[in-house]
Amino acid sequence: MLVLVVDSSTPAVTAALVEVAADGVATRAHRCTVDARAHGELLAPQVDAVLTEAGARPADLGAIVAGLGPGPFTGLRVGLVTAATIGQVLGLPTYGVCSLDAIGHPAAAGEPVLAASDARRREIYWAVYDGAGQRIVGPEVSVPAVAAERARGLAVTAAVGDGAHRYADALGLPVRDEPRYPDPGVLAALAAERIRAGAPSEALTPLYLRRPDAVAATARKPVLP
Repeated sequence: MLVLVVDSSTPAVTAALVEVAADGVATRAHRCTVDARAHGELLAPQVDAVLTEAGARPADLGAIVAGLGPGPFTGLRVGLVTAATIGQVLGLPTYGVCSLDAIGHPAAAGEPVLAASDARRREIYWAVYDGAGQRIVGPEVSVPAVAAERARGLAVTAAVGDGAHRYADALGLPVRDEPRYPDPGVLAALAAERIRAGAPSEALTPLYLRRPDAVAATARKPVLP
């Protein structure tokens, strides 16, 4: 089954076409552009590009997988709205996966790891994964020092992800080079059991973890001097 995978939870705007078979998951086409200010401009063309590269049409898709975040409000909603809209138009099931899982799960190699992405405001989105790659804490948002303290209590030996690179000094952990951003093949693999089983379509509920900066006015402003 051909599956479209999208993620816009980080500065890496990602689209991929993945084949989910009974014996595994294989990426057929992949586009990723790192630009924190162009999610809306980049994602739709990248979806078209991966379909073209794989010689596929939208009608060939069997499901859609989207990274749920956590991530900044504006960027994250681009991917989720895109996935939900395509799913609705084509009548395809949609499945969500925590985007940090696509960083922390493949990085685990027998010892706990901290996966982190940039949350701006000098904070990170983070989660901790055990040696088997299962999330045991998070996702949460905090300053790096808080995440580091929690990680030490869980015997974490390394950090991974763009947030870990940005705040390596504050975390005080060895930082692995890769993966830096969510891997679309891993996102598909983490949803593969649901896809193969033909599980019902899921609502793509974003993991914002905090309220957006823009808020409604709480009082009316006078219009006369």
